[in-house]
Amino acid sequence: MELPLDIDQTTLLVILAAVFAGILAGWIIASGRGRRAEAAQQAQAAEMAGRLAQLAESLTSSQHQISERLQGQERTIGQLVEQRLTSFGERVGQRLNEQAVRQNETLTKLGERLAVIDNAQQNITKLSQEVVSLQDILSNKQARGAFGEVQLHDLVSATLPPSVYSFQTTLSTGVRVDCLLKLPNPPGSIGIDAKFPLESYEQLRAARDESERLAARRAFKTALDKHVSDIAAKYIIPGETAESALLFLPSEAVYAELHANFRDVVEASYRQRVWIVSPTTMMATLNTVRAVLKDVKMREQAHVLQREIGLLMKDVARLGDRVDKLDRHFSQATDDIRQIKISSDKIAGRGDKISELDMEEEGGAPAITPPTGRV
Repeated sequence: MELPLDIDQTTLLVILAAVFAGILAGWIIASGRGRRAEAAQQAQAAEMAGRLAQLAESLTSSQHQISERLQGQERTIGQLVEQRLTSFGERVGQRLNEQAVRQNETLTKLGERLAVIDNAQQNITKLSQEVVSLQDILSNKQARGAFGEVQLHDLVSATLPPSVYSFQTTLSTGVRVDCLLKLPNPPGSIGIDAKFPLESYEQLRAARDESERLAARRAFKTALDKHVSDIAAKYIIPGETAESALLFLPSEAVYAELHANFRDVVEASYRQRVWIVSPTTMMATLNTVRAVLKDVKMREQAHVLQREIGLLMKDVARLGDRVDKLDRHFSQATDDIRQIKISSDKIAGRGDKISELDMEEEGGAPAITPPTGRV
């Protein structure tokens, strides 16, 4: 849009130059001092006007040439701009398509992850409901005791054969033990009782200051001391059970707290021969019991092994006698074969002598003919 404006300015300059030349010519004519001077001035003015006209024509021709060149350059620039805009549009479209594809892939992956998150949220919601149900169960003492008994039942039944344990067994004193391991003497049957001092433990964990912590520690210690004393009094019966019993804590957290901060309670249980176990240590104890039962069974079968070994030794001795007899037979057969070989050698020697005798008769004197009875 600036190129036409430049051409109009050039034309305006030419016109202004022509006007200025006319004014100058008039001024020269007006200011002449004489007629001859005026004529000369008019001739000069006319000549100047002709030159200005030629200059105007030259400027007009230059204007047309410049205009044509500018129009050609404008067309060239327009074509280049159009090509570049087309190329830029293609690149932008390609980039937009690629971006759309990536966005679709991202949205697809995002949808899949949101589906996974939704499933996880549902599982978390279900788990939270189950945790609330577990808390409701553990808030009741009877349900809490049943929870410990079920865990004890699963551990024992998964480790030992059914013949060496029983649940809810009544002893001779009339008390019922949660689980009784029927072991041979020594050590004898071992009683296991499941206890879960959850209330005092939760009070200990929820204590906000030192006074509440001391009160909770006393309550926790008192509860465990009572459990240990009750087990020692009820489930250790001379002549019927072993000299020790087990207290099963169905919580690793409670067991860890006991051994970390209540060492005096643990030592008191040792003195009363009540061993406190958690699910992990209970599994180790049951594996030890299984190894003891296997050793006892092997000892019970030891006399059978000794008898079988004695019979095996007799069979080995009998086998040795028969081998000796077979060896004697082989020795006799070897001697017979040697004697047969000697006889065969003698026969072969006599045959050789006979063969030599025949050969001498054929190569020497004429053979002797037996008499025929003729004269």
